[in-house]
Amino acid sequence: MTTMSIRGLDDHVLAQLKNQASQEGSSLNSLVLRLLQGSGKPVQTPALKKFDDLDALAGTWSDEDAAAFAHHTAAFSGIDPVQWH
Repeated sequence: MTTMSIRGLDDHVLAQLKNQASQEGSSLNSLVLRLLQGSGKPVQTPALKKFDDLDALAGTWSDEDAAAFAHHTAAFSGIDPVQWH
């Protein structure tokens, strides 16, 4: 993979690029790669992918489910004095 430096880049242009990358939720490098490649879709590496796999579960528990979960996980909210001496 090649590394490239861009000299003489105007501060205003750099600020616009950073703003666009931020709005897209991507890195400046990914945005510049996409623009240079002429592609309409963002370049994503596995480290930059966003996952929201659990979104479909949000708000699906009943009050009974939530109470059962709280009951079964209550031990995790305390501190065991034997472990912290």
